[in-house]
Amino acid sequence: MCQQISLEAHLSGWSASYSDRRAVAAVVLALAHAARQIADLIARGPLDGPLEAEIGTNVHGDVQKELDVRANALLIAALQTTPVAAIASEELDEPLVCDDSAPLIVALDPLDGSSNIDTDVSIGTIFSILPALADAGGGMHAFFQPGSRQKAAGYVIYGPQCALVLTVGTGTHIFTLDRASGEFRLTRSAIQIPASAREYAINASNQRHWSGAIRAYFADCIEGEDGPRGKDFNMRWIASLVAECHRILARGGVFLYPADARKGYQQGRLRLLYEANPVALLIEQAGGKAIDSQGPILQIPGMALHQRTPLIFGSRSEVELIGRYVAARHELSERAPLFGYRGLFRA
Repeated sequence: MCQQISLEAHLSGWSASYSDRRAVAAVVLALAHAARQIADLIARGPLDGPLEAEIGTNVHGDVQKELDVRANALLIAALQTTPVAAIASEELDEPLVCDDSAPLIVALDPLDGSSNIDTDVSIGTIFSILPALADAGGGMHAFFQPGSRQKAAGYVIYGPQCALVLTVGTGTHIFTLDRASGEFRLTRSAIQIPASAREYAINASNQRHWSGAIRAYFADCIEGEDGPRGKDFNMRWIASLVAECHRILARGGVFLYPADARKGYQQGRLRLLYEANPVALLIEQAGGKAIDSQGPILQIPGMALHQRTPLIFGSRSEVELIGRYVAARHELSERAPLFGYRGLFRA
């Protein structure tokens, strides 16, 4: 069991001799402060009003819930006094410019999994901290950086326990909220994801829209011990990215949200800047792997603020195997009469 030091003490030790690190630490602590407020709001649920109420749509045309808007406001308020040049959010059309001379920019998904608000399933906040670009000010182009340039990334999961999962480039660590003191305390240090997997998470209701490669991988997992994989798998799907990631950090597995043939899904559905990039950094710092099906998520250049991407992440060997299914797509048939699927391991 690791020493349960506070998040503030952990960041103080990490940043003591480096001014640029102190700026990152200040931003993370501000996000943690806002997360405590959001956690309290979520814990009260309907006692604080209809948090699941639909009140409009955001820039993507997605329904905005009351809690989406309130979480966004709390996070922005907390960041206003930190060394942040600009804030990008899923709930904002364009970046909010704060102090264009500041050294950092922040990208947020204020409330991931908001479709689960009324079902009491774990939801979360995802964040990415990037260096501000001297020639971009606080404008939109400042955010068009590959995920490999992130200074820090993480998420807060609001579940049976409220936890902040963080990397500053020195491993992935979990800080659990001590509600008695109001402090996040280190409870898991330098997580390592098991290399292999027996669990996968995918929304199987979209199977008919997937590429042949993804369908072949899925079919081979379904066949379990009797198929080419030679072992049985469990399937999971929560529709909350932070909850899926948290499970994989705890016990391994793989998550797939591939591109598919539906309108609006051809380039994937999750947002590169404030969903895929921070999750990918957390996963890779924990020994896992994250790809868009063809290459590393963290190497994808940003081209739009709300850019979408396919996302596959988790146990390294399983993600690499999925990459081989995709690379061998010319050898994989679609569903065919008489012969069904043909997997990577089949003759």
